[in-house]
Amino acid sequence: MLEMVVHGITLDPVSQMPIVVLKAKDDDETFLPIWIGIFEADSILRELQKVEPPRPMTYELMKNVITQMGGVVDKVIINDLKDSTYYAEVHILQGNNLLIIDSRPSDAINIALRFSAPIFVEESVLEKSKVPKPEEDEEKKKLREWLENIKPEDFEKGLG
Repeated sequence: MLEMVVHGITLDPVSQMPIVVLKAKDDDETFLPIWIGIFEADSILRELQKVEPPRPMTYELMKNVITQMGGVVDKVIINDLKDSTYYAEVHILQGNNLLIIDSRPSDAINIALRFSAPIFVEESVLEKSKVPKPEEDEEKKKLREWLENIKPEDFEKGLG
């Protein structure tokens, strides 16, 4: 497994859908873009910018429930990619018990951020998600070039 950090949120230039971009913690060459929903992207952005909602939103509620039940999020793992769909697990420690909860990656990332828990990606997921360089179609070529050239200031624009 490879530990990743949230590099930022941006919009797909073609579909205008939000993408959370994960970057390897100790490697500036390895990225994993995951297309997510607008609400999940907004929640990630709010947490990255440390904007507290006036009332608990879904992920703050989840954090409160886990904490009140004596749990803490140990880590999240993006563990599979099947038919263009990513899968993740949230690992929660509750006393001596380890609870492994199936999750969408966007939800797992949101929860990990609120607990300052590490985010891991299985090597097999990184291999499956690589954009092929030879014989790639024009759309994949544009996406690959865009991801290779994205700059930190591009993330400051946010979603709106």
